[in-house]
Amino acid sequence: MRVYLAGPLFTLAERRFMAHLRDLAGELPGVEPVWPGDLFTDEEVAALGNNAKSRLFAGCRDALESCDLIVAVLDGPGVDDGTAWELGYAHARGLPAWGLRTDCRNAGETASSLVNCMIECACQAIHRDLGALLAALARQASRGAGA
Repeated sequence: MRVYLAGPLFTLAERRFMAHLRDLAGELPGVEPVWPGDLFTDEEVAALGNNAKSRLFAGCRDALESCDLIVAVLDGPGVDDGTAWELGYAHARGLPAWGLRTDCRNAGETASSLVNCMIECACQAIHRDLGALLAALARQASRGAGA
């Protein structure tokens, strides 16, 4: 089961967490994580010059289309804009989406909302800790791809 890992990649902490998530997911039998951070090196991006943004966009979109499930990290006061786009794109294509929100803050429209309702309702499940997400991925991989 190919799993696209969506989340912010702009700070060292974000990149380290996403790489850790990739590594943990990759240890699960039947799970092949696809992480945008692995698609291009910093050197490749720099060499692309003015074409970098369109190549990054196409690479991430194509990688997402090749997956069976998207897992989106939803931490922070607002969901990362790229992650929100990837979730919306996956939803429009009928690709199952799961969220991971370890943030203790709620950031939605109602008292029971975890995140913005458009994000929350695009996810079939939102896991509140990494262990629960990994256990769910392992169960899903043992059953086959999808949500």
